[in-house]
Amino acid sequence: MRVGMPLEYSGGFRETVADLVEYESAGLQIVFVPEAYSFDAVSQLGFIAARTRTVEIASGIMQLFTRTPTLTAMTAAGLDHVSGGRFTLGIGASGPQVIEGFHGVPYDAPLGRTREVVEICRQVWRREKVSFSGRYYQIPLPADRGTGLGKPLRLINHPVRADIPIMIAAIGQRNVALAAELADAWEPLFYLPERAADMWGDALARGTAARSPNLRPLDVVAGAHLAIGDVDDLLHVARQQAALYIGGMGARGRNFYNDLAVRYGYEREAATIQDLYLSGRKEEAAAAVPDDLVRSTNLIGPRETIAERLTALAAAGVTTLNLTPVAPERAQRIRDIALVREMVGEIAEA
Repeated sequence: MRVGMPLEYSGGFRETVADLVEYESAGLQIVFVPEAYSFDAVSQLGFIAARTRTVEIASGIMQLFTRTPTLTAMTAAGLDHVSGGRFTLGIGASGPQVIEGFHGVPYDAPLGRTREVVEICRQVWRREKVSFSGRYYQIPLPADRGTGLGKPLRLINHPVRADIPIMIAAIGQRNVALAAELADAWEPLFYLPERAADMWGDALARGTAARSPNLRPLDVVAGAHLAIGDVDDLLHVARQQAALYIGGMGARGRNFYNDLAVRYGYEREAATIQDLYLSGRKEEAAAAVPDDLVRSTNLIGPRETIAERLTALAAAGVTTLNLTPVAPERAQRIRDIALVREMVGEIAEA
């Protein structure tokens, strides 16, 4: 398993990027930069590429509704260029609250758009003259929708790689099947290894059956909060994030993460968390998150427990870890990443 982490810069972006040098030395292999309705990911990824040497960089994730497919492809090729071939394009549909509420564009057909964006990106990276007639994207623009002067063009530059890895964030059954069919990597959320086969096994099998043999094996990226030692007091960090997603990330009746909690068997708890969160009682919502869900989907506890959880993740097919170190001291956060890298090596040798 590769060891990665998302970029967290509550203490300052430049300071956090400077710390990445030490994380690299500790064994960090990939860093993911999010993009919700915050600063854009692209400018930060370019800065990180210039300040690091070996760590891979990934968007985690860029929303596919907010850029044209060709701009997404150009951006990925540019980041792969400035990083010397270290970039992974992470994309996802996000949700209607962000896409319609912040960007002001319709949240429609996320599956169909994802498929078409992936196909167009790969066409651009192969430096073909881009010509695409899809249901959602037509390139060049048809004459009856514009001036009629558009013509197929190819990317001017030669990309470092024509097969830049694409990661799709997905938890719904059809989205997961699509990721298994088309993507190089799949990133779920709240990944519970003991339940992964029940939750997504059929969807992964359907997608894999349609997968091109030219694609590399699917990289499964699982996220978790990380703290090693006598650190039960840090479980509240993971509990608060779970409450945010299960309770507040989406509208009542259309919250993908709440649906996931229900599928995990926490229907009553998911309803309570959402009721509390949407009424503004966020601390109570966090307290209502089941303890076993928090512990089983994170890496917070003594080293022996972390080793057991890492073994379970590896057995479930996880190949990349996206870990958020939450220890209060910077030195301990770096040590925790180093310890995980060490334990992952021991599991691989076992």
